[in-house]
Amino acid sequence: MKEYQSENIRNVALAGHQSCGKTSLVEALLHCSGATTRLGHISEGNMVSDWEDEEKERGLSLSTSLVPIEYEDTKINILDPPGFTDFQGELKNAICAADSVVVVVDAVSGVEVGTELAWEYARAHEQPIIVVINKMDRDNANFEEVLDQLRGQFGDYKFVPVMLPLGSGADFKGVANALNQKALLGAGEQRSDLPDEHADALEEAHMELMEAAAEADDELLEKYFEEETLSSDEIRDGMRKASRSPDLKTVPVFATSATENIGTVPLMEALTAYTTAPTERQVNVWLGEEAGVLEAPQSDEGPLATYVFKTLNDRFVGTLNYFRIFSGTISSDGRYHNANSGASERFNSLFVMRGKEQLPATVLHAGDIGVVAKLNETKTGDTFVDAGSAIRVTAPDFPAPLYMVAVSPRAQADSAKMGPTLSNLCDADPTLRWRQDSDTRQTVLEGMGQIHLDVTLKRAESLGVNIDTDMPKVPYRETITGNAESSYTHKKQTGGAGQYGRVDLKVEPSGENFEFESSVFGGAISQQFVSSTEKGIRAVLADGVIAGYPVERVKVNVFDGKEHPVDSKDIAFQIAGREAFRAAFRKAKPVLLEPIMDVKIVVPETMMGDIMSDLNTRRGRVQGMDTVGIKSVVTAEVPLAEMLRYGNDLRSMTGGRGIYTMLFNRYDRVPSYVQDELVAHAAAAVEQ
Repeated sequence: MKEYQSENIRNVALAGHQSCGKTSLVEALLHCSGATTRLGHISEGNMVSDWEDEEKERGLSLSTSLVPIEYEDTKINILDPPGFTDFQGELKNAICAADSVVVVVDAVSGVEVGTELAWEYARAHEQPIIVVINKMDRDNANFEEVLDQLRGQFGDYKFVPVMLPLGSGADFKGVANALNQKALLGAGEQRSDLPDEHADALEEAHMELMEAAAEADDELLEKYFEEETLSSDEIRDGMRKASRSPDLKTVPVFATSATENIGTVPLMEALTAYTTAPTERQVNVWLGEEAGVLEAPQSDEGPLATYVFKTLNDRFVGTLNYFRIFSGTISSDGRYHNANSGASERFNSLFVMRGKEQLPATVLHAGDIGVVAKLNETKTGDTFVDAGSAIRVTAPDFPAPLYMVAVSPRAQADSAKMGPTLSNLCDADPTLRWRQDSDTRQTVLEGMGQIHLDVTLKRAESLGVNIDTDMPKVPYRETITGNAESSYTHKKQTGGAGQYGRVDLKVEPSGENFEFESSVFGGAISQQFVSSTEKGIRAVLADGVIAGYPVERVKVNVFDGKEHPVDSKDIAFQIAGREAFRAAFRKAKPVLLEPIMDVKIVVPETMMGDIMSDLNTRRGRVQGMDTVGIKSVVTAEVPLAEMLRYGNDLRSMTGGRGIYTMLFNRYDRVPSYVQDELVAHAAAAVEQ
C-alpha cells in the first residue's frame, strides 16, 4: 500500500447493533474498491474483517478489525468493532480513534440497543455521524419507518436522506441520488433515469438536502432565501460542511444491501466527501496533571501524540499494538517514548493491517492508523510522545464489569502462567479485570458478559493456558446485632508442663470493622496474655463463626480471666480467646450481611412490566422509573447474589434489547430464610 499524506486519509468507525451487517458492508466496500475479487460471506467464513477462528465459529465479530480501503487517491481506514453489547470497550476505543462514525441500522429491526450505544459514544466524542440503513433486500425492510424511528429517538439531530432506496425486499435494485435525482443501480456505478413512481419522493428529498446545505453556510443561506434554489455544486459543498460539523448535527442517510452489493459505491464516495479529515480533529489530552486539548489542524510537524487503541496477543506472532497518530509521524525503526509506562520503545516492525494481512509501512503521517509488533511495555490506552513531552491522549471512560466467573488453572503446568496471561489480556481490554478475592479465596475474572469472558478464556487457551471456571461466591459478611458474654477455659495436661488459660469477654455491635479492648482489673491476666487473647480472636475474623465469612462491625471487651503461674502460655490464651469469642458471637444474635448493588436497567417501554416482575423475584427495591425517548429506565437496589447471571436473563427477557449497569452501594442484612440456607450449606460443607 502506498504512502498517504494527512489530507488524503479518512478514519471511519462502523458502529451498530449486532447482525446489522457492518462486516458484510466492509466486505462490499473492499470489493468495490478492487481490493478483493469476490464478496466474502459469513456463512463461508471468508470475511476479511472477521478473520479469527472464534469469529468464524460464532459468526460474530469479537474484536475491532482495521481495514484500509483505497479509493480515488484517498485511504479510508475503516474500523469495524463488534456490535455485541459485551464488547462495548472495543466500540468506545474504535470511536475514539476514528474521526467520523457510520451508524449501520438494520432496515427491518430498526433502532436497537447497539444503535443507541453507538450514538451515545459518537455524541460523547463529538463525532459527526452518517447513517446507513442496510439490508434493504430483506423481506419487510422499510426505509421510511426506520428513518422515522431515528428521528424519534435522536430528535436533536437532523436526518437528511442522500440516497433513497429504489424498492425494498426482493425488489431492491438500487438507490436514487437526491442531489442529481438520478438512479444508481447495483453497486452504484450503473446510472439511469429515475423511475416515475419515485419522482415525488426524490423531489422532496432534494429540497430537504438543499435546506440542510444552506443552513451550513451563511452565504448559501442568504442565496437560498433570495432565489429559493442552489446549484448542485453549492448543495454538495454545503452538505460537506453540514455533515462534517458535529455542532450542526446534520446526518446524511444512505440505503444499502451489503450482501447484494447494492448502493455501495455512493457510500464509498460519501466516506471521502462527508467525513472529517483527520487533521481537523480536536484531541482531548492530559498535559501533566491538567486536562487540555490539541487544537486543529494537526500536522506532521506538530508534537507527537499517538494513541494505542487496541492490543492483540498472539502466541506465535507476539503482541500487536494498533495505534492512531493524532499528531506527528511514526517511522519504522524509530524509537518513541511511552508517556504512560515511561519506557522508550523501538518500532522495529511497522504495518498497515487489512484484517489479518500485514502490509509493511516505512512511515505513517499525522491522522493515519497503523500497527506495531513486539513492544514490551505498552498496552491499550497508552500514548507515545516525544521524549520530555507531558502529553497523554485522554482515554474513554469504560463501563464497569457486569459479569464474573471464578477461575482456576486446569493443571499444575497452567498455574504459574495463569496470572501473567490474565494480566496481559486485561491490559489489552480495559473492560476486563481479574483479582484475588481474599474473602472468598477465589480468583475472579470480571467482564461485560458471558460471551465476553468465554472469548477471553479461549484466547488464554490459544496462548497456552487452560483455565477452568466456576460460579463465583458472594462475599458475605458476618456480624452481630446484640450483646453477649462468654467464658472459656482452656486446660490441657500432657504429663509435663501443661496449658492453661481462662478468658471472660463480651461482644457488642460496633461502627468499626473490629474493635478490641481490655478492662481486666487487678492483673487477672497479664498484658502479654491479653495480647495473646487478641491474637486468637483476630484469627477467627477471616473465617467467620456461623457460615465461614469474614466478621466485621464487632467490638470485643476482655474483662476477666485467669492464668496459672506455670502452665499459662501464649497458645493457651489464643485458644481460650478464640473459643470464648465464638461462643459469645453465637449468642449475640448473629446475622449475615450481603453486598447491595445500585442497578440501572434500560429497556423498551413495552417490556417494563416483565422487568419489574423479575426484580421483585430478585429481592430488588425499585428506586425510580423514567422514560427517555422510547426507552424506560429503571433504577433499583438489588443484592449481588441475585445479579450474578442477570446479563443472560435480561438478554433472554428482552431479546437483547435491554442493557444494565451495576455499582456497589453498601452491605445490608440477609433475610432470615436466606441466611438459614447459607448457614446450613456451610455446615454441610464442613461435615463433608
